[in-house]
Amino acid sequence: MIFLTGGTGFLGRHLVPALCRAGFPMRILTRNPQANAWLKHYPAVEIVAGDLQDADVLQRATEGCQYVIHAGGMFRFWGDEKIFATTNIQGTENVLEAARKAQVERFIHISTVAVVGEPDPNRIVDETHPAHPTDPYQRSKWQAEQIVMRYFHDFDLPVVVLRPGAYYGPLGQYAFNRLFFKDPMRGIIMQVDRGRYIIFPAYIEDVVQGVMKGLERGRFGEVYNICGDWITHREAYDIVCREANIHWPRLPIPGWLGINTARFLEALSVLTRAEPFWPLNLRSYVYNSWRVSSDKARRELAFVPTDFEVGARRTIEWYRAGQPEMLPELEC
Repeated sequence: MIFLTGGTGFLGRHLVPALCRAGFPMRILTRNPQANAWLKHYPAVEIVAGDLQDADVLQRATEGCQYVIHAGGMFRFWGDEKIFATTNIQGTENVLEAARKAQVERFIHISTVAVVGEPDPNRIVDETHPAHPTDPYQRSKWQAEQIVMRYFHDFDLPVVVLRPGAYYGPLGQYAFNRLFFKDPMRGIIMQVDRGRYIIFPAYIEDVVQGVMKGLERGRFGEVYNICGDWITHREAYDIVCREANIHWPRLPIPGWLGINTARFLEALSVLTRAEPFWPLNLRSYVYNSWRVSSDKARRELAFVPTDFEVGARRTIEWYRAGQPEMLPELEC
């Protein structure tokens, strides 16, 4: 039995069918079971109503489980730091405590490469790269990861930490999907500083692969980057435009203009109380060269990433099919 948090999110929508096909019965935590009727397609799923703040619910859900996959959390480029802390830090500790009491055999924690914050331009971003988180999301995920490792050292909880790159793929609507697929397909291509910066894409099925391999052979107390090969913004747009047959002009955005525009939109958001189209916290992701290495996962987990051209083609096909909520390949 697996207890899965975050089972109704982007990753969860792909992970649940993979776990189902592998024969795992599951308990899935969700705040709103009625809004996730798609879970009824998976007979091995037991739905648990609740959230990461309810310690009693978490404890009951974890009892009798061999494994916990903690993929739940809050990811946004904009928002109150207290909300990130409550969900990503305190929520993670609550799940860890429940797992400790239930004496689970393996705890998979989904962190993010983004905890690095400001990658050294002269260094490969492997698992030993120092973390210098720069925004509320990154700080909360880094603190959560430290708590996970404390449970490993202090309580011998058998943890494995996965740090995926920037998710993209079918069923995605935010972040990488919006910037590199949805916006270009509707005529908005903002290429900052000639597209020279490097991104760290992670095709969503590759993240699923990382979780499955982590369950099977991940070493306790270890961290693994789960990411595709790095690629420049310009190269990514070249591939997306070619695969989608897009011929829109690319807006040449100087770096200073992008930052100042983000500051202006952030000021407006005080009035609108909505996330700006170009949040200032994108700066860490867009204005750095993320030369992320997944060599450790390739060696120890037999992780094999999907080529970006292949992942982009599948993502574009999903958009052009009308963004269906259920995909044939996601059936159990």
